[in-house]
Amino acid sequence: MVTVNDVKRLREATGAGVMDAKRALEEASGDFEQARRLLRERGMAAAAKRSERSTGQGTVEAYIHVGGRIGALVELNCETDFVARTDTFRQLARDIAMQVAAMTPLALTVDELPADVVGDPEQQALLTQSFIKDGSRTIQDLIQEVIAQTGENVRVARFARFALGGAA
Repeated sequence: MVTVNDVKRLREATGAGVMDAKRALEEASGDFEQARRLLRERGMAAAAKRSERSTGQGTVEAYIHVGGRIGALVELNCETDFVARTDTFRQLARDIAMQVAAMTPLALTVDELPADVVGDPEQQALLTQSFIKDGSRTIQDLIQEVIAQTGENVRVARFARFALGGAA
């Protein structure tokens, strides 16, 4: 039996709608983690459907690391200015800018990396890097979660990292 508190807890953890959370819990026979996985899979499918939609709105987010020696700029796009102003979208932009400053990605995707890249290509491309705040998720996972939450296509248009002198 799925309770209102179970649905509320799943919604808070995933940002899913009430009925989506309830259906996922029912399909998972009340198993919270399985319901969460179901919602994530559905979110990925929804993200794939939206991937061709135009993203003409968004935000440019700056992150400057403590001490002001390292910084990053990220242009994150979405479909409408309404979504661009949401806390969820702005937090995603902030997290991605922090990721760029901390992890020094060389390209957005593995396909865009230079042929002579040293090290694990998945850790050199922004979208496939493990998220610095939660190593179990990638940056692409974060974006797909926001796509599932907002119902809009979201993409990183470009990014840049700056470091003073010899700062890493």
